[in-house]
Amino acid sequence: MTSRPISFISDFGLDDEFVGVVHGVIARIAPDIRVIDVNHRVPRGNVRAGALALLRAVQYLPNGVVLAVVDPGVGTARKAIVAETEWGHFVGPDNGLLAPAVAMVGGAQRFASLEAEEFRLPRDGVTFDGRDVFAPAAAVLASGEASLSELGPEIAPDSVTPLLLPLVDHSNGSVSGEVFWIDTFGNAQTNVTPEDLRLAGIQPGSDVAVRVGAVEHDMTWVTAYGDSTEAVVHVDSYGLIAIAVPGGRADTTLNLSEGLSVGFKSPTAAG
Repeated sequence: MTSRPISFISDFGLDDEFVGVVHGVIARIAPDIRVIDVNHRVPRGNVRAGALALLRAVQYLPNGVVLAVVDPGVGTARKAIVAETEWGHFVGPDNGLLAPAVAMVGGAQRFASLEAEEFRLPRDGVTFDGRDVFAPAAAVLASGEASLSELGPEIAPDSVTPLLLPLVDHSNGSVSGEVFWIDTFGNAQTNVTPEDLRLAGIQPGSDVAVRVGAVEHDMTWVTAYGDSTEAVVHVDSYGLIAIAVPGGRADTTLNLSEGLSVGFKSPTAAG
């Protein structure tokens, strides 16, 4: 079997040796495997943030193996799992972290619980599954040294933990959603799509009344940051509606935060 790359995402940060140790485990098992570091600054223990980061990234990653570790339940009864898809394999904790990305690539054909001792590092402590459980599984899958069925028993798809993401609401000529993500520049990605805005009668280039929490702001739907010096609405690089302040930070200027309710409507709409 041809070897495949591993795309690695975690909340380990870069201040400790954790990322390097996981790389080392993979290199000892499968030295020819390429590892792509997607992001290791997912907020600590924030499963939703990790799941959304993986969801944004997976459509641009090469087919292969995803190794995802945002695991506040490490050492508990939560399962360590692998999902097999047409895209490749997803390895990580059964806490919803993998679910959106697996759905993005067409869903899983099979799931297994990572229980085979021969594909785990020997250990006394149980707080570093990224090193001891997930990295060995990812390495042998990427190198073709083991199949899903060799890593542990198959588990029913309906037993795997989902991650429920909020839906957009349309009512009275407006669309309501929430902030999904604040990027490093302070731009706020929402779960609202351009089509959602068009369904609310809002077109590119038009003015938009944007509700942030309980406060309403007048903005314009622009194409590029340079089209305005004021707070704007635009389509971000992932195809979702975002709020930005050119030359500044939307999060601090408008008191935006992940999970905050936001709404969009035409200034001429009733209500």
